[in-house]
Amino acid sequence: MSGFVSFVSSGPGDPELLTVKAVDRLKKADAILFDDLSSGPILEHAGPEADLVGVGKRAGRPSPKQNHVSQLLVDYAKTGAHVVRLKSGDSGIFGRLEEELDALKEAGISYEIIPGVTSACAAAAAAGIPLTRRLVARRVQFVTGHDVAGALPGDLNLQSLADPGATTVLFMPKRTFPELAEKLFETGLRRDCPALLAENVTHSDQTLTRTTMEELAAQLREEVSPAAGLILFGELAET
Repeated sequence: MSGFVSFVSSGPGDPELLTVKAVDRLKKADAILFDDLSSGPILEHAGPEADLVGVGKRAGRPSPKQNHVSQLLVDYAKTGAHVVRLKSGDSGIFGRLEEELDALKEAGISYEIIPGVTSACAAAAAAGIPLTRRLVARRVQFVTGHDVAGALPGDLNLQSLADPGATTVLFMPKRTFPELAEKLFETGLRRDCPALLAENVTHSDQTLTRTTMEELAAQLREEVSPAAGLILFGELAET
């Protein structure tokens, strides 16, 4: 007997940003394996009999190994359960989705992917800015700020990241940002390029800090808060 897995994208945390399809799958689920950033009020949509299992990963904190999470999905589905894998933001963006899909494919378990609001789009909306602008920001790029070991990835395309005609969004960026900023300045990015630090987007303790790349790098050298955050930089960040 084999069940079914729905990869449900929870968005940045505001339950009002869930899609209708996401709410439907949460209500019907026999088990929900959820990320830390997908907990709280979003789980109020779960049925009263559903198993709720926290499998979230947070930097600097003890977290489940990815192979353990993938195996849990397989084990639950093999009981015939309808499983929801609840991922923060959009599940296909820096959410290690593919590793979990590979485990399901190997086990012969069917699945679906339900897209959601990315934290990048939510941060821009909270700041009251678009991500693109004709003639000014023709391109949007999403980039991870750290590799599997937590360090700045060594193979980033710095020329692309320093492109003045792009809006760049860095995910999980705060600890490595000062190092990246210096590399970008050396590549030609203006030190006074507008930057936005968005933390706990759509939550009651949301903060939006409008600054410059140089000033933000200096700030994050001194202190890095544990709040979930992203950094958006480019001309639109000062709007």
